[in-house]
Amino acid sequence: MSGSEKNVRRRVITPTSDPHNTDPLLRPRSSQQYETQPNGCERAFIQHNKIKWYWAPAFFGFWLLLYVTISIPACHHLPRPLTIQDEAKHPDQFIAERAENNLRDLVSLGPRVVGSRTNEMAALKLLSEKTHKIKSGTANEIEVDVQVASGSYVHWSMVNMYQSIQNIVVKVSPRGTNSTTWLLVNSHYDSVPAGPGAGDDASMVATMMEVLRVLVNSEKPLKNPVVFLFNGAEENPLQASHAFITQHKWAKYCKALINLDSCGNGGREILFQSGPNHPWLMKNYRRAIKHPYASTMGEEMFQNNMIPSDTDFRIFRDHGAVPGLDMAYTYNGYVYHTRHDKAEIFPRGSLQHTGDNLLALVREIANSPELEDSSKYAEGHTIYFDVMGWFLVFYTETEGVIFNVIVSLAAIGLIGFAFKLMSVSSGIRLEKILKRVLHTFFVNLLSVLVSAIIPVLLGLFMDAVHLPMSWFSNSWLILGLYFTTFFFGFAIVPAMYFHWTKFDKLPIGQRVQILLHCHCLLLAILTLIFTICGIRSVFVLTLSCLFYTVGLIVNIATKLHSKDVAWVIPHIVCLIPPFVFFAYFSHGFFTTFIPMFGRFGENLNPDLAVAIFSVAVGFLCCGFILPVLQLFNKSKTIICGLLGITAICFIIALTPAGFPYRPETNVQRFAVLHAKRTFHDADNKIRRQESGYFIMPQDRRTYTVKNDVINMTLAQRIGDDCEKEINCGLPLYNQRWHKTRKNSLWIPASEPILGDDLPTVKVISKKELSATKIRYDMTLTGPNHMAVFVQPLNGAFITNWSFHQAPLRLRFDPPYFIYFSWGVNGDPLKFWIELEKPNGNFNSSTLELGLGGHWTHHKDMLTPDFKKFLDSFPKYTDATPWPASFESWIY
Repeated sequence: MSGSEKNVRRRVITPTSDPHNTDPLLRPRSSQQYETQPNGCERAFIQHNKIKWYWAPAFFGFWLLLYVTISIPACHHLPRPLTIQDEAKHPDQFIAERAENNLRDLVSLGPRVVGSRTNEMAALKLLSEKTHKIKSGTANEIEVDVQVASGSYVHWSMVNMYQSIQNIVVKVSPRGTNSTTWLLVNSHYDSVPAGPGAGDDASMVATMMEVLRVLVNSEKPLKNPVVFLFNGAEENPLQASHAFITQHKWAKYCKALINLDSCGNGGREILFQSGPNHPWLMKNYRRAIKHPYASTMGEEMFQNNMIPSDTDFRIFRDHGAVPGLDMAYTYNGYVYHTRHDKAEIFPRGSLQHTGDNLLALVREIANSPELEDSSKYAEGHTIYFDVMGWFLVFYTETEGVIFNVIVSLAAIGLIGFAFKLMSVSSGIRLEKILKRVLHTFFVNLLSVLVSAIIPVLLGLFMDAVHLPMSWFSNSWLILGLYFTTFFFGFAIVPAMYFHWTKFDKLPIGQRVQILLHCHCLLLAILTLIFTICGIRSVFVLTLSCLFYTVGLIVNIATKLHSKDVAWVIPHIVCLIPPFVFFAYFSHGFFTTFIPMFGRFGENLNPDLAVAIFSVAVGFLCCGFILPVLQLFNKSKTIICGLLGITAICFIIALTPAGFPYRPETNVQRFAVLHAKRTFHDADNKIRRQESGYFIMPQDRRTYTVKNDVINMTLAQRIGDDCEKEINCGLPLYNQRWHKTRKNSLWIPASEPILGDDLPTVKVISKKELSATKIRYDMTLTGPNHMAVFVQPLNGAFITNWSFHQAPLRLRFDPPYFIYFSWGVNGDPLKFWIELEKPNGNFNSSTLELGLGGHWTHHKDMLTPDFKKFLDSFPKYTDATPWPASFESWIY
C-alpha cells in the first residue's frame, strides 16, 4: 500500500433503522419526491397530493345543496290540513278548516283593543256564542265563566294597573270528577291598535276553540279537567293573565300550563320555554307531540331579554308558580303588530300543525300522573331540541353536563392519540409534532379572531354609510355580505401560515388534519367552560365535537388518517348530519330574528347584530368544513374569491334590490301620535303648550322617509325636553316606549281633536300627617289608556301610596311610571300618596304629576291635517296613529 493510499479516509456506511440518523442520500424518498401512479379516480380529482382547484365550486355547491334541499324544506314543512269533509275519515281529530273559520270570524271584527266596543262587547259576544254552541258530550262536560277583574302588578319598572278587564274561561271536565289538579291552556283575543291581529293571537284562539270542540265531543274521557282561558287583555301588557291567576276561582286548581302566543303569522309553533324545573312536562311533550319544534337555545335567549317580547307565561310562572310550556309562531314576523297581520295570509297548514300538537299535548298532560302532584317532579332544568321536525331529543341538565364532559374529554384524548399515530407514520418525533400543534392552535385562534373582526367591521361600515338592513327583504344578502367575509377570515389565516411554512416535512394533508384537531380542541375547551357556566345551549358545540370525533375514529380504524387526501372522505361524510341539522336550526333562527330587527328600535345597529349572529352560525356550521379548502390547489385564490361574492352583494345593496322595505310584506314601522302637551307651573298657570306629531321610530332607518313625509325635515329630537320636563313631557304608551323615549321625534303641528274624557286628577283632600309628612287623596278619570308619572320635588320623597308597593320597596328611581287601563267600567280611580319633606316646608312645591292620555281606538278623532300627514308616509311604511295628550301639574 503506497503512502498516498494510507492518507485516504474511507467512509464506512453502517446500516441503521433510525431514519433521523440515516444518510440523506440513502433515506427513502417522501411521497412528494416519489409518487405512485394514481388510479383513474385520483387522476380526476388529485394533482400533486392536492385536490384540483376547479372542484372548489362543487365543494361549495355540495353544502349549499344540502342546505337548500334538506334544511330549508324541513324548517318550513307543514302537514296537510284537514277539511270538514275529511272529518268522517278522521273522527276525534283536529280539523283545520273549522279553526280557519273561527279565525276569520274573529279577525273580521277588526282591531280588538282593550276598552273598545270591539274587544269588550263584539269579541266577547262572538267567543261566548261559539263556546255555548259546543254542547257537553257523553264523556266530558263544559262550563263557561266570564271574569271581570281589576288589579295591578309591576311589569319591568312600570306599575301596570287594570280595571274591569275581561276573560272568557271555559272548563272541560270528565263527568263526575272530583279532581283538584287541572291543566290550563291560554291565549288572548285582544290585539294591538295597529291591526286585526290574525297571527297575534287570533290564530291561537281559533286553534283552542277547535281543540275545545274535539275534547267535548270526544268519547275519550279526560282524567283531569282542562281550563281554556281566552284572555281579553294581553297587549296592555299581560293584564288578563294576571287577573286570572291571582283572582279567578279556578286558578288555584291549575297545576300546569300550555301558553300559546305569536310574534308572526303562520309557520310552525316553536316551544321556546318549559318548566321551569319541571322536566316531566318535556317528557309529556316528547311522548305526545306529532310535529316537534323546540329549542333550549330559544328559551335561554328569551329569558335573557334578547327577544323584544314578553308572554303570559311569565305571569303564570311568577305570580301563580304554575309550570308550563310556552309556544308561539315566529314565521313572517314582518307583519306582526301591523295592519297586514291578516287572516287571508295565515296558512291553513299552520293551524293543522298547531292543532295536532295541542290536542295531543292536552290529552297527554291532562291524563298524566305527574299533574296530580307536580311538586314531586320538580327536578331541575332540561335540554331539548328537535331534529329536523322528525323527533325530539330531550335530557335533563345533569345528564347534559355528563354528556358534555364525556364527549369533550373523549375528543381531547382521541386527538392526543391521533398526534401519536401521526408521529409514527411520518417518522417525525412526537415533540416536534406537538410543537407544530401548538403553532397551529394559535393559528386557529387567530383565524377565529380575524373571521369575527372582518364581518363586524363590515357591519359597522354598512351602518356608517346608511346601508343598514339591506338584507331585510332579501335575506340571502346576509350570506353574501357576512358569511363570505367570515369564511374568508377563517380560511385565509391558515392558508397564509401554510404558505409561509410550505417547506415543512409534514405533508399538507397531515397539517390540515392538525388544524382540524386544533379546532376540535378549541370546541372541547369551550364546551367545558360553558358547561361550568351553566349554559345549556352548549349542546350544539358538544354535537359538533361528537361528529368530528366519529369521523376521526373511522379514519384511524381504516388507517386513512395517514393518507394525504383520502381521509377527507370519512371526514366529510361524518360532517353531513351535523351540518344539515345546524343549517336547519340556524335557518329557523334567522327566519325569526330578521323581521325583529324592524322593531328593535334606533339604538341597535342591526347589521352589527347580524354580523355577530353570522359569525356564530358560521363557526358552528362550517368550522370543520372550511379547513378542507387548504387541500385544494390555488387555495389562496379560491379563498380570496369569496371576497368577490361580498363585493357583488355590496353592489346589490346599493341598488333598489338592497332597499330594505316592501309594501305590505316587509314594512317600516312608526308609531305616530297627534299629541297636545300642556305644562303648568307651581301656580297652576300654563307655562308652555304645544301640539305636534310625536313619532316613535321602530328601527335604525328613520332617515329613509325624510324626503317623503310632510315636514319631516323639521323633526326635532326630544332629548332636550328629557332634561327639563317630567318624563320628557311625552304621552308614553308603555314601558318599551319609556326605555327609548330619548330617540323619539317631535314635529310641530295643528291641535288634535281630543275626547271629552281628558285625563284629569282631582285632589279630594290634602292632609298634613305630621310636621314633615303630607298626604294627597286623589281621583283619576280619562280614556281607556292612561299613564301617570309621579315625581317628588324639592327634597320630598314618597313614603307610601295606594299603588303597588314594589317601586317603593325596591327603591325605583323617580319619576314613577303607572300605566292604567280600563275595560268595561270607567269609574274614577281613587288613589293616595304620602310624602315626607325633611325641611317641613310645604309652602314650596312637593309633587309633580304627568298625565298621558291615549285614544287608541278612536279613528274618528283623526283630524284632516293628521290624515294628510299620515298619507304622506311611503307605501312601504306602517304608521300606527292615534290622538294623545300630556299634561303636567305641580302640587
